[in-house]
Amino acid sequence: MSTDNKHQQTQEYYGETLQSSFDLQTNACCTDTQPPSWLKAALINVHDEVMTRYYGCGLVAPEQLKGCRILDLGSGSGRDCYVLAQLVGEEGEVVGVDMTDQQLEVANRHVDWHKEKFGYQKSNVRFVKGYLEQLDQLGLEENSFDIIVSNCVINLCPDKAAVLEQAYKLLKPGGEIYFSDVYSDRRVSAELVADPVLHGECLSGALYWNDFINLAKGAGFGDPRLVEDRPITIANEAIEEKIGHIGFFSATWRLFKLEGLESHCEDYGQAVIYRGGIENHENVFALDNHHLIDKNRIFPVCGNTWKMLHDTRFAEFFEFIGDFSNHYGIYADCGTLMPFATAESADGSSGGGCC
Repeated sequence: MSTDNKHQQTQEYYGETLQSSFDLQTNACCTDTQPPSWLKAALINVHDEVMTRYYGCGLVAPEQLKGCRILDLGSGSGRDCYVLAQLVGEEGEVVGVDMTDQQLEVANRHVDWHKEKFGYQKSNVRFVKGYLEQLDQLGLEENSFDIIVSNCVINLCPDKAAVLEQAYKLLKPGGEIYFSDVYSDRRVSAELVADPVLHGECLSGALYWNDFINLAKGAGFGDPRLVEDRPITIANEAIEEKIGHIGFFSATWRLFKLEGLESHCEDYGQAVIYRGGIENHENVFALDNHHLIDKNRIFPVCGNTWKMLHDTRFAEFFEFIGDFSNHYGIYADCGTLMPFATAESADGSSGGGCC
């Protein structure tokens, strides 16, 4: 199926077939994680119609957003944009990109309502129509966004490599993509990808996790970091029969635009100390599901993790120990197993240190 036909199929599914989240046939495009209290407070301020037309599989609200400029890829009815608009504050900006007219109509209908709800003098949210593979055609300046988010949308794009490549160009150095999506434990057959329902339900367009990692690295995002994940249960007998032999996961990743990240966790004898100060994360900062950094604790890190903290918006909250003058080899357990939670390693926790 051509890219244009796949885009049209997706537009029809999200613009006509689905009228609310109750029309979904599986739970793949649903967020079943309970948001923290500070995020619940922001969700309460989002218009009911926007909430009803929300289709997502995660919570795309990274830390330390005040004053940031954020791009939402596949913004839909605008739910995440309006949440993030509160977190960046009136001095920040959120730009949403979507290709579906009906979704954009809902999002734009409530721009002024949210401005007044937030008590802002002017809206800090705007929406642009376009395809995620063609971000360079939307008048968005390269190296101009602090953060790019996306919530269960990139799986719907025919050319996922192009999306990541375009996103990399738009990020500032030290910026990141923080996004949730659906992934599979194997490659999905072309026959299943062509099925409009399976594709619209965010299943058959899912990337095999190792293909995603290679695409991300190819686009310039070295060392993708998994923040959280959960297995997806399809909860539909007919759809299960078609595609139930494949394991699916909802996962949130963060990809940093940083020079010099290495392919594995290399040991330079470095460490960091979190001094607190990141709002809503005063006692523990979770860079990813393997780096839970307690306040005031010396925390050994690899060179990549050191850069992810030192060369980004997080630097002011950390004390940095060491440099790159001495190399002690690779961290022994830095492997390439499937990153998502399994019965053998479900907690993803770390007692300290890298890998």
